[in-house]
Amino acid sequence: MLSTDQIIEAMSGQGLRITDQRKTLARLFAESEGYLSPKDVYEYMGKSYSGLSFDTVYRNLRVMQELGVLEQVIFEDGVKFKASCSSGHHHHHLICLNCQKTLPIEFCPMNLTDTPDQFQVVEHKFEIFGYCRECQTEGKGYKNTKKSASKGH
Repeated sequence: MLSTDQIIEAMSGQGLRITDQRKTLARLFAESEGYLSPKDVYEYMGKSYSGLSFDTVYRNLRVMQELGVLEQVIFEDGVKFKASCSSGHHHHHLICLNCQKTLPIEFCPMNLTDTPDQFQVVEHKFEIFGYCRECQTEGKGYKNTKKSASKGH
């Protein structure tokens, strides 16, 4: 996961003004293990910055995602963000639906797809949702594999 300094460096490298709010955002994501919803971020930031609008928080999350310092994942309960991985190579993720622990998938399934000549891929995401070993052991994982397997597309 990216450190606070790496996130701030990426933002300043793209010409963004590094305000106290942006430093706090960088620190929040660098120190958070799991994914944060825009509401989580807004509530956290509101404790230190009165008058901060939800729009400002959301705009900063989008900017940070576009810079590549945050990863966005869409869960059943909405969009959430996490600091990007610090590994310098392309990979994808297995994401636990219970604790949101993220494990890397070291190979890219996109290489196995047959992309039509009339289509140019510019970006892709590949995420697999399920339950980590700890959540399965604690009985928090989804037991009915037939039902969960039919959910995907």
